[in-house]
Amino acid sequence: MGAAGARVSGTRTSATVLRAVDGDTVEVLLGDGRADVVRLLGVDAPETHHPARPVECYGPEAAAYLQARLAGRAVQLEGDRELRDRYGRRLAHVILDGRRVNDELLRLGYARLLVIPPNRAHGRALLEAELAARRDRAGLWGRAE
Repeated sequence: MGAAGARVSGTRTSATVLRAVDGDTVEVLLGDGRADVVRLLGVDAPETHHPARPVECYGPEAAAYLQARLAGRAVQLEGDRELRDRYGRRLAHVILDGRRVNDELLRLGYARLLVIPPNRAHGRALLEAELAARRDRAGLWGRAE
């Protein structure tokens, strides 16, 4: 367990997505009325707002997809081992209609796999989603390298 927070593996919290910040981060409204920023676990979308890097290939598409898919929707936030990252963002798998959006981002090629210990829940499923996207040359995997 890191300095960022307590072990929360498997716990779920209801929220409504307000907006996508980028392709792997959303702002949510929790049931108690507080806003929070959520970094999706297991995925790393191309950058769109990094202070030291230019906008990366397929970053705007990933952000637009997450916005269209989640904005205004009721979701469940499933925690893993750490509640927050070093930037204070909540770490979670985002579940919409019973399915993890994290896996969907990988399967459609909007993000790459990024598992940072100790947050390893669903690692095999996430890897399989990315491998399928690579095989199918979906999203960013279909771009010239």
